[in-house]
Amino acid sequence: MTVVESVTVDTAKPRSRQRKAIIAGSIGNAVEFVDWAVYSTFSSVFAHQFFPPGNDAAALLSTLAIFAVGFAIRPVGAAVMGAYADRYGRKKSLVLTIGLMAGATLVIGLSPTYQQVGILAPIILVVARMVQGFSAGGEFGSASAFLVESAAPGRRAFAGSWQQVSVGIGILTASALGAIVTTALPSDAVQSWGWRLAFVVVASLGLVGLWVRRSVEETDSFHRGESRSTGSGEHRNAFVRMIRQHPKATLRVFGINIAGVLLYNMWVTYMPTYASVATGIPLNQALIANVIGIVLYVVLLPFAGALSDRVGRKPTMAAFAAGFLIFAWPAFQLLDGSFWTLLLVQVVGLVLLLGYTGNVAAIMAEQFPPEVRATGIGLPYALAVALFGGTTPYLVTWLTTNGQTNWVAFYCAIAAVIGLAVYLTMPETKNKAVD
Repeated sequence: MTVVESVTVDTAKPRSRQRKAIIAGSIGNAVEFVDWAVYSTFSSVFAHQFFPPGNDAAALLSTLAIFAVGFAIRPVGAAVMGAYADRYGRKKSLVLTIGLMAGATLVIGLSPTYQQVGILAPIILVVARMVQGFSAGGEFGSASAFLVESAAPGRRAFAGSWQQVSVGIGILTASALGAIVTTALPSDAVQSWGWRLAFVVVASLGLVGLWVRRSVEETDSFHRGESRSTGSGEHRNAFVRMIRQHPKATLRVFGINIAGVLLYNMWVTYMPTYASVATGIPLNQALIANVIGIVLYVVLLPFAGALSDRVGRKPTMAAFAAGFLIFAWPAFQLLDGSFWTLLLVQVVGLVLLLGYTGNVAAIMAEQFPPEVRATGIGLPYALAVALFGGTTPYLVTWLTTNGQTNWVAFYCAIAAVIGLAVYLTMPETKNKAVD
């Protein structure tokens, strides 16, 4: 297919269909990530219930290790569900992933404690978190491919940014729920049953996500890719095709996400817990600061995507990495247990993150044809998340509890250096034709 043909087909898409795709994709993705984020939001609350009593720090580290296990299984979900989405469609994959996520979240909320069933309690928690990780791994590639493929030329980053908007809304909802529960209920109630109520509530939202996702249409790009595979007689597994035919693009997607997933997980999902443990600020205050920062971040995300569509992927990504290289050290030196200082650190970091999250779905989709796109987005991204995102809370908590707080800032700065090197050397894809 020539560039002209590709642009002509995409332009012909009715704008109403594009808007419906963005709305439907975003709502379903938001529900998925509410379920995913509620674990980290309440990790410091329920940690002691799943492990032997007597050492709260060890219980928290164990709970965060299980948090990392969820990330470690994400590449498996990305490979399996990405291949499924590339073979059978984005819609079918997205319906399946949200069902798995909601079911696993409900299991965590209803799980027995260590005092009730002993070692079986952390085993149930591990298995449920692995199912969540499998679902999240398959979700990212399918949702990103769906949104970008539904966009008009010149608006791919804007459309793709809604994947991150919906993730932000999901995390915001989890944080808001955490703030409400920890503020409205006495501490004893939060510890005993309040955290469980949060898990059950967000699991029930999965029914909304299922209904929304069953109502959307499959993308034209998937149908064109399917037609080419049928015409050529090539139905090789998308994972195999990605490795054999697109190795450079696969490595590039992995490199693009190293700094992004590390700094994202530090600022968006773990900063309230870190600030509470490291500085003693009450968790409910830290969660409120997190909610305010994410509200601003979510509002600005589509504008960051539109900016990328105008000026390019490389400048906006490089600005993100360079900004964190400068900001990482003062950010952690400023934290002193004050609500307003934490809010300042949150807001500055989240604004810098826009340069990454406003771009990332479009950049990854622009690397691959539709026959391998969901796998090509999902698997290298999930590997980066597993290695540099899921391990961040555990490593940061270990450094903090062992008196090595300064290394947290260095860790973030090193990630920014790696990201800057990748972004300055990658090709610009803003004007690349996408089938």
